[in-house]
Amino acid sequence: MRQSNLARSDLRVSSIGLGCVTFGREIDRQASFQILDHALARGINLLDTAAAYADGASEMVLGEWMAERGVRDQVVLASKVTGTLSRERVIASAEESLLRLKCDCIDLFQLHCWDELTPVEETLGALEELREQGKVRYVGCSNWSAQQLEQGLPQMVSVQPPYNLVQREIEVDLLPLCQTGQVAVLSYSPLGAGFLTGKYRRGGEVPPGTRFDVIPGHQPIYFTDEGFSVEEKLREAAENSGHSMIELALAWVISRKGISSVLIGARNTGHVDQAFAAEQLLADASVMRLLESF
Repeated sequence: MRQSNLARSDLRVSSIGLGCVTFGREIDRQASFQILDHALARGINLLDTAAAYADGASEMVLGEWMAERGVRDQVVLASKVTGTLSRERVIASAEESLLRLKCDCIDLFQLHCWDELTPVEETLGALEELREQGKVRYVGCSNWSAQQLEQGLPQMVSVQPPYNLVQREIEVDLLPLCQTGQVAVLSYSPLGAGFLTGKYRRGGEVPPGTRFDVIPGHQPIYFTDEGFSVEEKLREAAENSGHSMIELALAWVISRKGISSVLIGARNTGHVDQAFAAEQLLADASVMRLLESF
């Protein structure tokens, strides 16, 4: 497992990170512990959670796991504050997260979404207070545009956007800004909320119980002519190469220049293993040529 420095920080993060959104929401404590044990054993050290995930249950599961296993110093712990980003809310959210996480410091504290109502200077001031108090080490943001990120520099050391074969908007301005501003990119949704797994076809029915059935808001993003064209090309590439659509889609994101870590979600240990299988494909020159054609 490759590791690299998180931009201007002294944090070293694994090229694959574990998104903890499923903990306490889609899977229980026991299954979450199994995934965390497996991920750490395989070399994943970046664990990304948020106060909004299952109303804090994800942080609680992660905190209990770190405490029981005694591994706090072996991981890079990332969490997020959501909702209003007023000074009072940012500070209170950090303290609430620390209690759930059973630790005294968060390595990377991120702003989950942009807040149109609170002046960014107030938010950044609150983050600086938390840093001075030793409650967070570094700060970042999630789902911010390039224009918004510019207002957070130079405090922000990372940004967390969606990035996959269909959602490539960050290539226009966000990735270039991050390169010049030395901001790490922690991308998420490498499989496009499951769109790139082969479950969906142009003009076909949405399988009951799938992500796009449960959360239909994903459909306008991916169920487009362009989206299905990409899906069909990926399907053809998988059939011709002998590798799965999942492996190729993951390998494409992992291989992209400027991405510090690709966050994966998991409901079982096999989901962790498939990301490692995808990363191993990068050593295959023929696969790399195939990925570069997208």
